[in-house]
Amino acid sequence: MRLVRITSFALCVAASVAGSQTQQGTAKAAKPPKDKVADNTTTGRFFEVGVPLPVTLTTNFGRLRGDKNAETAPWRPATVTVAGADTAHLAIPARVKTRGIWRLKNCQYPPIRLNFTSEAVKHTVLHGLDQPKLVSNCRDDDTYEQYVLQEFQLYRIYRLLTPASHAVRLLRMTYADSGSNKMLATRYAFIEEEPAELAGRLQARQSKLKGAGPDDLEPFQSALIGVFEYMIGNTDWGIGGLHNVELYQMPNGDNWPVVYDFDFSGAVNARYATVDPKLSVRRVRDRLYRGYCVPKEYYPRVFDVFNAKKDSIYALYKDSLGKLLKKDIADETLQYFDDFYKTINNPRSVKQEIMDACLGRK
Repeated sequence: MRLVRITSFALCVAASVAGSQTQQGTAKAAKPPKDKVADNTTTGRFFEVGVPLPVTLTTNFGRLRGDKNAETAPWRPATVTVAGADTAHLAIPARVKTRGIWRLKNCQYPPIRLNFTSEAVKHTVLHGLDQPKLVSNCRDDDTYEQYVLQEFQLYRIYRLLTPASHAVRLLRMTYADSGSNKMLATRYAFIEEEPAELAGRLQARQSKLKGAGPDDLEPFQSALIGVFEYMIGNTDWGIGGLHNVELYQMPNGDNWPVVYDFDFSGAVNARYATVDPKLSVRRVRDRLYRGYCVPKEYYPRVFDVFNAKKDSIYALYKDSLGKLLKKDIADETLQYFDDFYKTINNPRSVKQEIMDACLGRK
């Protein structure tokens, strides 16, 4: 990896921003691993801290915006400068490259992946990070920043429901353009736990095998992600094609699906979000169950998890991170979740909206 000369510009910019596992279904041959993030990974501490981390990303954004094909995009030199109460200003050499599909083509700030060497982040707050995704605002606008915070909240909800989910850490990110020597913006963003780290935490291995059907998955986890995606109103996913889905093979051979990327969900309700015209719904706020069918006895156990976690889920919108959302947005989101809870606690609605709507019915 090319090292980047640390400029006084980057340091000045950095200074400006300083300032249990729930009840699971019984697996086929073994109990799921306990939810202890730090046990099997090197990044546990990074994701355990709930305070937003002030970070400056310095790179040539003009060139980065020109990299519209994620498959052929080059790694470009960058510097990540960290500032916070628990660390002095620390400039870390890095590389960045564009990723994604829709946002890559349409956003002012393209989605990117960071790349660190283990030596560069050793003994730093970023220790253990390798090539994490950075989820940032599409445009330098308050509305788009709220979308980031809304999606961040959905990852937090998912983490309450199951350890088989990506941990996230909120950043207060300043974007500094090395091409123009200008500070472009300061907005919230978040880093997502890498698949290799998640696999280590679950004592599992990631599988890239496509075409998994209902019988290939551990039924409880399969139903749980289906109900979670239904809760947040997300139809932008699919297990068979691994579209916004990852598969992890557990030590006992069970395949657990893990979902990610929720900005097209009804809970976020982004102005750019659309629904596949092939589906029976037309608005992103309309819920449609797209999970695989599982034996009927698993659904009540899944609903029990959501009900048991309801107060904790709603509390996420009232803590220090949840209060970063505008109050009307938080209130509207909770009202959206109220409708979900009415559905899963109504046997007739459950049968019609979920059990009879699941994919792969024989």
